[in-house]
Amino acid sequence: QVQLIESGGGLVQAGGSLRLSCAASGRTFNNYAINWFRQAPGKEREFVAAISWTGGNTYYADSVKGRFTISRDNAKNTVYLQMNSLKPEDTAAYYCAAERWGRATYRGAADFGSWGQGTQVTVSS
Repeated sequence: QVQLIESGGGLVQAGGSLRLSCAASGRTFNNYAINWFRQAPGKEREFVAAISWTGGNTYYADSVKGRFTISRDNAKNTVYLQMNSLKPEDTAAYYCAAERWGRATYRGAADFGSWGQGTQVTVSS
């Protein structure tokens, strides 16, 4: 199993950009698909994006498609979420989760039992 630590969140104005990082420990990081989720206050945790363990496939929620880009650097054991054209409705705590040999596809939060501390993204209007 890999341990994940999210970082890169902050306060940004609408239309701005942020890049989140999901750093992993463990020598088998490149065997894991990585998924990003987010959770706004009072709402359920929702899927945002996923990248396959090969890095060759990605998948996005419709709400972020065309604005967010997920990528991975296996040499650095890190997955990134580049977020552009941010909107106030993107405000949430962002979490990453790992799935061994996973594909890039929609996943539900209930599919994962282990979460990091998350990183807060706040978009002001």
